[in-house]
Amino acid sequence: MKLVILDRDGVINEDRDDYVKNSLEWVPLEHSLEAIANLTQSGWRVVVATNQSGIARGLFDMHALNAMHEKMHRLVGQAGGRIDAVVFCPHGPDHGCECRKPLPGMVLEIAERFNVKLEGLPMIGDSLRDLESIAAVGGLPILVKTGKGAKTLAKGGLPESALVFNDLYDAAEHLINHH
Repeated sequence: MKLVILDRDGVINEDRDDYVKNSLEWVPLEHSLEAIANLTQSGWRVVVATNQSGIARGLFDMHALNAMHEKMHRLVGQAGGRIDAVVFCPHGPDHGCECRKPLPGMVLEIAERFNVKLEGLPMIGDSLRDLESIAAVGGLPILVKTGKGAKTLAKGGLPESALVFNDLYDAAEHLINHH
Protein backbone atom coordinates (compact mmCIF):
# COMPACT_ATOMS: atom_id res chain seq x y z
CA MET A 1 0.00 0.00 0.00
CA LYS A 2 1.23 3.48 -0.90
CA LEU A 3 0.51 5.96 1.88
CA VAL A 4 1.48 9.61 2.27
CA ILE A 5 1.10 11.75 5.38
CA LEU A 6 0.22 15.42 4.93
CA ASP A 7 0.49 18.26 7.39
CA ARG A 8 -2.66 20.40 7.21
CA ASP A 9 -2.15 24.15 7.76
CA GLY A 10 0.15 25.64 5.13
CA VAL A 11 0.08 22.45 3.03
CA ILE A 12 -3.60 21.74 2.27
CA ASN A 13 -5.12 25.01 3.47
CA GLU A 14 -3.94 28.56 4.10
CA ASP A 15 -2.16 29.01 7.40
CA ARG A 16 -2.86 31.95 9.71
CA ASP A 17 -0.67 33.52 12.36
CA ASP A 18 -3.73 33.64 14.64
CA TYR A 19 -4.62 29.96 13.99
CA VAL A 20 -7.32 28.56 11.74
CA LYS A 21 -10.18 28.63 14.26
CA ASN A 22 -13.32 27.65 12.34
CA SER A 23 -14.53 26.26 9.05
CA LEU A 24 -14.90 29.73 7.48
CA GLU A 25 -11.20 30.35 8.08
CA TRP A 26 -10.33 26.96 6.57
CA VAL A 27 -9.49 27.94 2.97
CA PRO A 28 -7.83 25.44 0.62
CA LEU A 29 -4.58 26.43 -1.06
CA GLU A 30 -4.65 26.61 -4.85
CA HIS A 31 -4.35 23.13 -6.43
CA SER A 32 -4.14 21.32 -3.06
CA LEU A 33 -7.52 19.59 -3.49
CA GLU A 34 -6.52 18.54 -7.02
CA ALA A 35 -3.22 17.21 -5.67
CA ILE A 36 -5.02 14.99 -3.14
CA ALA A 37 -7.42 13.82 -5.87
CA ASN A 38 -4.47 12.92 -8.11
CA LEU A 39 -2.86 10.96 -5.28
CA THR A 40 -6.12 9.13 -4.52
CA GLN A 41 -6.71 8.27 -8.16
CA SER A 42 -3.13 6.98 -8.47
CA GLY A 43 -3.69 4.48 -5.66
CA TRP A 44 -2.25 6.46 -2.77
CA ARG A 45 -3.84 6.54 0.68
CA VAL A 46 -3.74 10.04 2.16
CA VAL A 47 -3.63 10.69 5.91
CA VAL A 48 -3.42 14.08 7.61
CA ALA A 49 -1.29 14.58 10.75
CA THR A 50 -1.69 18.00 12.32
CA ASN A 51 -0.70 19.79 15.52
CA GLN A 52 -3.80 21.64 16.75
CA SER A 53 -2.64 23.38 19.92
CA GLY A 54 -5.43 25.92 19.43
CA ILE A 55 -7.59 23.42 21.34
CA ALA A 56 -5.27 23.47 24.37
CA ARG A 57 -5.02 27.24 24.05
CA GLY A 58 -8.82 27.58 24.17
CA LEU A 59 -9.02 29.25 20.73
CA PHE A 60 -11.49 26.67 19.39
CA ASP A 61 -13.14 23.45 20.52
CA MET A 62 -13.61 19.94 19.11
CA HIS A 63 -16.86 20.99 17.45
CA ALA A 64 -15.02 23.68 15.46
CA LEU A 65 -12.16 21.28 14.60
CA ASN A 66 -14.65 18.66 13.40
CA ALA A 67 -16.40 21.29 11.25
CA MET A 68 -13.06 22.24 9.65
CA HIS A 69 -12.31 18.61 8.90
CA GLU A 70 -15.82 17.96 7.55
CA LYS A 71 -15.30 20.86 5.14
CA MET A 72 -11.86 19.52 4.16
CA HIS A 73 -13.26 16.01 3.53
CA ARG A 74 -16.20 17.43 1.55
CA LEU A 75 -14.06 19.66 -0.69
CA VAL A 76 -11.48 16.92 -1.28
CA GLY A 77 -14.33 14.53 -2.14
CA GLN A 78 -15.84 17.04 -4.59
CA ALA A 79 -12.43 17.26 -6.28
CA GLY A 80 -12.40 13.46 -6.67
CA GLY A 81 -10.04 12.68 -3.81
CA ARG A 82 -10.18 11.08 -0.40
CA ILE A 83 -8.49 11.55 2.96
CA ASP A 84 -8.45 8.20 4.76
CA ALA A 85 -7.85 9.57 8.25
CA VAL A 86 -7.02 12.71 10.20
CA VAL A 87 -4.78 12.36 13.23
CA PHE A 88 -4.22 15.41 15.41
CA CYS A 89 -2.44 16.49 18.55
CA PRO A 90 -4.69 18.73 20.69
CA HIS A 91 -1.92 19.52 23.19
CA GLY A 92 0.10 22.66 23.74
CA PRO A 93 3.89 22.77 23.48
CA ASP A 94 4.30 22.36 27.26
CA HIS A 95 2.09 19.31 27.80
CA GLY A 96 4.88 16.79 27.39
CA CYS A 97 2.80 14.57 25.09
CA GLU A 98 4.24 12.04 22.65
CA CYS A 99 2.10 13.13 19.71
CA ARG A 100 3.09 16.74 19.10
CA LYS A 101 5.41 17.15 16.11
CA PRO A 102 8.48 17.15 15.98
CA LEU A 103 7.98 13.98 18.04
CA PRO A 104 6.96 11.04 15.84
CA GLY A 105 3.92 9.91 17.87
CA MET A 106 1.32 10.63 15.16
CA VAL A 107 3.52 9.04 12.48
CA LEU A 108 3.89 5.89 14.59
CA GLU A 109 0.12 5.78 15.18
CA ILE A 110 -0.59 6.10 11.44
CA ALA A 111 1.98 3.44 10.49
CA GLU A 112 0.46 1.04 13.01
CA ARG A 113 -3.15 1.79 12.05
CA PHE A 114 -2.50 1.34 8.31
CA ASN A 115 0.15 -1.36 8.71
CA VAL A 116 2.78 0.46 6.62
CA LYS A 117 6.56 0.46 6.95
CA LEU A 118 8.12 3.57 8.43
CA GLU A 119 11.17 3.33 6.19
CA GLY A 120 10.70 5.64 3.21
CA LEU A 121 7.19 6.66 4.34
CA PRO A 122 6.65 10.13 2.80
CA MET A 123 5.38 13.07 4.81
CA ILE A 124 4.72 16.47 3.29
CA GLY A 125 4.93 19.52 5.52
CA ASP A 126 5.80 23.21 5.60
CA SER A 127 7.74 23.34 8.87
CA LEU A 128 10.92 21.81 10.21
CA ARG A 129 8.99 19.94 12.89
CA ASP A 130 6.97 18.11 10.22
CA LEU A 131 10.20 16.99 8.56
CA GLU A 132 11.84 16.08 11.86
CA SER A 133 8.90 13.91 12.96
CA ILE A 134 9.16 11.70 9.83
CA ALA A 135 12.96 11.76 9.59
CA ALA A 136 13.16 10.50 13.20
CA VAL A 137 11.63 7.17 12.12
CA GLY A 138 13.41 6.76 8.78
CA GLY A 139 10.64 8.18 6.61
CA LEU A 140 10.96 10.57 3.67
CA PRO A 141 10.64 14.26 4.64
CA ILE A 142 9.16 16.50 1.93
CA LEU A 143 9.02 20.28 2.33
CA VAL A 144 6.60 22.47 0.39
CA LYS A 145 7.24 26.22 0.04
CA THR A 146 3.62 27.14 0.83
CA GLY A 147 2.59 28.21 4.34
CA LYS A 148 5.76 28.54 6.44
CA GLY A 149 7.73 26.48 3.91
CA ALA A 150 9.71 29.26 2.22
CA LYS A 151 10.82 30.58 5.65
CA THR A 152 11.66 27.02 6.76
CA LEU A 153 13.80 26.53 3.66
CA ALA A 154 15.57 29.87 4.15
CA LYS A 155 16.46 28.97 7.76
CA GLY A 156 18.09 25.74 6.62
CA GLY A 157 18.89 22.76 8.82
CA LEU A 158 16.58 20.40 6.91
CA PRO A 159 17.11 16.64 7.29
CA GLU A 160 19.61 15.40 4.69
CA SER A 161 17.05 13.24 2.91
CA ALA A 162 14.53 16.08 2.53
CA LEU A 163 12.99 16.85 -0.86
CA VAL A 164 11.67 20.35 -1.61
CA PHE A 165 8.77 21.31 -3.89
CA ASN A 166 6.82 24.50 -4.61
CA ASP A 167 3.53 23.13 -3.32
CA LEU A 168 1.47 20.03 -2.59
CA TYR A 169 0.58 19.64 -6.27
CA ASP A 170 4.25 19.39 -7.31
CA ALA A 171 5.09 17.09 -4.39
CA ALA A 172 2.14 14.83 -5.28
CA GLU A 173 3.22 14.67 -8.93
CA HIS A 174 6.69 13.60 -7.80
CA LEU A 175 5.29 10.81 -5.60
CA ILE A 176 2.91 9.62 -8.32
CA ASN A 177 5.65 9.50 -10.95
CA HIS A 178 8.59 8.25 -8.87
CA HIS A 179 7.23 5.96 -6.14
